[in-house]
Amino acid sequence: MPPSGAGGTVSDALLAVEELRTHFAKAGRVLKAVDGLSFTLSAGRVLGIVGESGSGKTVTALSILRLIDPPGKIAGGRVLYRGRDLLALPEAEMERIRGDRIAMIFQDPMTSLNPAFAIGDQIAEGMVIHHGTAKGEAKRRAIELMSLVGIPHPAARYDDYPHQFSGGMRQRALIAAAIACRPDILIADEPTTALDVTIQAQILKLLSRVQQELKSALILVTHDLGVVAAMADEVMVMYAGRMVEYSDVATLFTRPLHPYTQGLMQSIIRLDDRRDTPFRPIPGTPPDLSDLPSGCSFRSRCPHAMARCASEAPALRPAASGHRVACHLVEGGR
Repeated sequence: MPPSGAGGTVSDALLAVEELRTHFAKAGRVLKAVDGLSFTLSAGRVLGIVGESGSGKTVTALSILRLIDPPGKIAGGRVLYRGRDLLALPEAEMERIRGDRIAMIFQDPMTSLNPAFAIGDQIAEGMVIHHGTAKGEAKRRAIELMSLVGIPHPAARYDDYPHQFSGGMRQRALIAAAIACRPDILIADEPTTALDVTIQAQILKLLSRVQQELKSALILVTHDLGVVAAMADEVMVMYAGRMVEYSDVATLFTRPLHPYTQGLMQSIIRLDDRRDTPFRPIPGTPPDLSDLPSGCSFRSRCPHAMARCASEAPALRPAASGHRVACHLVEGGR
């Protein structure tokens, strides 16, 4: 049974991912980017997915929307949206859901926006395609959305092209396009990576406000634990394509149990830090996903590794109510 977000179950979840596996072919070998991932998401909740680059966060998000291109493929599992398996739907039906009921905000707005089309038309497009909205009404609504996300003088800027917008304004345009059809689920993949710190805070505040107003569920993919602490209800920590810890946000930050999660916490640099323990980066590098070691994938970097870790991959175990950890150090609720 997958971990249950917000205390729900698979049967009452808005989204339930079950044993998802996404693989890539690499020089005759199989790279397991996502390897048996299971979780649920309830309406109106925010799930933060964290981990180092290459841990499988973005591939998980793309797999939910079936946006994996060759040489990648979804090798197994189910993605249940309101009880329907998205992975089993015909592509035409999936296209009706993608961008309408489930929308994604990508991390690089310059490559996500079409340089040959006006910003306003790109925001209006989803309403025309998915809801059959008349072009004049779609334009009016797009201008409202541009105002909602903080784009100044939206009517005057409707016909501007992406290169005429700053990075922060392009990201606001992407958010406007994503929420145009009032989706049930928003997926934000590192939405502030290319922005400076001041603009990052503005975009995150905007994203939080929009999510609450729409009452959408939000999957927030990020490497920034500060963002997760501020916005998420639940947190999933990924390492080498697998989930290693899952918890509500308060529990994870006050009592992280997996050595990898603890390492992520200790590697945060804070200017006001008065801890007795100094800043400590996690030693080593993540493993090659096409040649994973036996047992626990984190064992070569783990300060608590023992003989069992080399031969037996740890299963995801309950540590407390709603808190699950994949580590041999946590057994029987201890």
